[in-house]
Amino acid sequence: MITASTATIGFIGLGVMGKSMVKNLMEAGYKLNVYTRTKSKAEELLELGAAWHDTQASLAKASDVIITMVGYPEDVEKVYFGDEGILNHANKGAYVIDMTTSKPSLAIEIYEEAKKAGLTALDAPVSGGDIGAKNGTLAIMTGGDKEAYDEIAPIFRVLGERITLLGPAGAGQHTKMANQIAIATNMIGVSESIIYAKKAGLDAEEVLATISTGAAASFSLSNLGKRMLERDYEPGFYVKHFIKDMEIALESAHNMGMPAPGLELALKLYKELADMGEADSGTQALIKLLAYEAEMTL
Repeated sequence: MITASTATIGFIGLGVMGKSMVKNLMEAGYKLNVYTRTKSKAEELLELGAAWHDTQASLAKASDVIITMVGYPEDVEKVYFGDEGILNHANKGAYVIDMTTSKPSLAIEIYEEAKKAGLTALDAPVSGGDIGAKNGTLAIMTGGDKEAYDEIAPIFRVLGERITLLGPAGAGQHTKMANQIAIATNMIGVSESIIYAKKAGLDAEEVLATISTGAAASFSLSNLGKRMLERDYEPGFYVKHFIKDMEIALESAHNMGMPAPGLELALKLYKELADMGEADSGTQALIKLLAYEAEMTL
C-alpha cells in the first residue's frame, strides 16, 4: 500500500482545485513534484516545499504516483501522449491517475496504453468544487483495477470522503457524467427558485434556509444558492469547464441511444451565459442569465 513514507507524488495542473489538493497531500506528509504551464501558479506551493519541474516528462521520471488535474480532454491527451507525455517517461511500476473530468473512452485508452508501458492507470474524477478540494471532502469516482485502487486508497483518503471504485477503466468518468447531469438541471432549479422567491416579495435568505432542510436540499442549493444571494460569482467551478463536462455527457448519452432533454436545456443556457462574458465565472452565475430573462435586477 502506498503511503507518505514510500511514495513521491507528481501533480500536474494547479488550478482552482489542484492547488488545494496538493496542499492537503503535503500536509499529510507526502513529497510533491509539481508542474503546470504557468509557473507563477505554483509559487505558493514551492514556498511550502513542493519541487518544481520544468516539463511533465521530468516530473514523471521523478515520481512514483502521477496525478493529473487539467482542463479539457485535449489537455489530457497532451499530458499523457506524445514525446513529452507521461506514458513515455514514467518509470515502470508507477501509477498514473487522471482526476480531470474527461471522456470515458479516453480513460480506457490511457488504461490500455499504460498497461503496455508497464504502468497502472486509474480514472478518478472528483466532485465537490473548491470547497471540497480545500477541506479534503471530495467525492472521488474511480475506474480501474481493484488492486490498484487498494494501493492508491491512502492518497484518495487525504483528498476525499466518499471514495468509490465503480468498475473497470472508464467507470469513474461515466459516474462523473451522471453526477454532472444531475447537477445541470439542479442549477436551473436553484436559480429559478431564488428568482421566484424574490419576485414573490419573500426574504430569499429565509426561503433558502427553510427549503434547504426539506426535500429540495442539495449541495447546489445550500452552497451555490448562498453565493447567488451574496452576488458572489467567483469560480468554485468554471462555467467553461461545466460546458465541457455537459458536452461530454451529452455525447456519451447519445452514443448509448439515450435522450437527455434536461441536459440539453442546461447546456443551451450555460452556452448563452458564456456568450454574456461569464465563461470564467462560477456555475452559480447562471442566475444572472435567468434573472435577465425574468426582467429582474439581482
